[in-house]
Amino acid sequence: MRAKCLIAFGVIWFCAVAAGFTQEFRADKLAAMDAAIREAITNHQCPGGVLWLEHRGAAYHKAFGDRALVPVREPMTEDTIFDAASLTKVVATTPAVMLLVERGQVKLDAPVQAYLPEFTGEGKEAVTVRELLTHTSGLPPDIETKTDWHGQAEAIKKACAVKLQSPPGTKFKYSDINFFLLGEIVQRMSREPLEIFVQREIFEPLKMTDTGFLPPTNKLGRIAPTEVVDGQPWRGVVHDPTARKMGGVAGHAGLFTTAADLARYARMLLNLGELDGVRLFQPATVRMMTSVQTPPGMAARRGFGWDIDTAFSGPRGDIFPEGSYGHTGWTGGSLWIDPFSQTLVIFLSNRNHPTEAGSVTALRHELGTLAAEALKKIDFTRAASTFMSTGSDGK
Repeated sequence: MRAKCLIAFGVIWFCAVAAGFTQEFRADKLAAMDAAIREAITNHQCPGGVLWLEHRGAAYHKAFGDRALVPVREPMTEDTIFDAASLTKVVATTPAVMLLVERGQVKLDAPVQAYLPEFTGEGKEAVTVRELLTHTSGLPPDIETKTDWHGQAEAIKKACAVKLQSPPGTKFKYSDINFFLLGEIVQRMSREPLEIFVQREIFEPLKMTDTGFLPPTNKLGRIAPTEVVDGQPWRGVVHDPTARKMGGVAGHAGLFTTAADLARYARMLLNLGELDGVRLFQPATVRMMTSVQTPPGMAARRGFGWDIDTAFSGPRGDIFPEGSYGHTGWTGGSLWIDPFSQTLVIFLSNRNHPTEAGSVTALRHELGTLAAEALKKIDFTRAASTFMSTGSDGK
């Protein structure tokens, strides 16, 4: 009798979920998203991937293709752990900095030199924390990785030695240096390693159980490998060369995560800093970090860490409005969040397995467009007036 009741309850629950699901999404657009991913796999743009579309409690998530092609083929699963690459910037480093800002330990308009005294010379004394977060510091994209150097201290030393390519606050130039400097600020001001701080302060409270730096060996079987080097794919080893030389932990890359964990993180942001009764940020902090923070008149529009409207905004697609935000990762991941429609779109892939020949740039844009089209009850023509009424900075 009990078994029959459980079965009956399961049927009722499934029907309820299915009803809510069909009320929120257009089936034809979900099918088009599936088809777009399968076409990319067929065209060798990625071996596989995981899609997660969520809107006001209704979620569509699915695994496609393969997790690994060499040395043996492995099917992709929804719980696959991916090298997040530059998603590290907004899932680990940005929230870590903003927690310290909330606590008064870091000031956004303070010079970087206030926290890293060695960051001097060639006008670098004028660079602020805000300018690191918005990629307007004037620093070049990266430090050199050809010579035989290792360790976080050496990376910081090299970053402090580079010359600015433009005066601070005048140009947008995406730079990994900005974010591994921010990672170092977090370490010095919290007085503990970045990986420990973010694990305790961000991932554990949000129950992001498969997210972190330096993944343990017992999770290697679920990790999507990336590029094959010397006959073996990197698996559980960060692909980014600078982060790898830094020991696998850096403010710009090195994080590993799953689609389900990223969905929890995005859900917290849509809830303005709270998830399942746990408050990570004050609402004003979330609004600040996800609204335009680049200088007025600058064509590229960025929040703190987050991309809003730049050449990197492909996952936004053609429909998600101003006021939405997201980020991408070199290895093939993307996250886009739209507060207006209360929607999040995640696509994780290892497009550089087994080689760097794969590309999901066009796919991510198509998925962003289809995701917006899949929402049954959203009139995006109202979004522009809503965004303008709050101001371009979201305040």
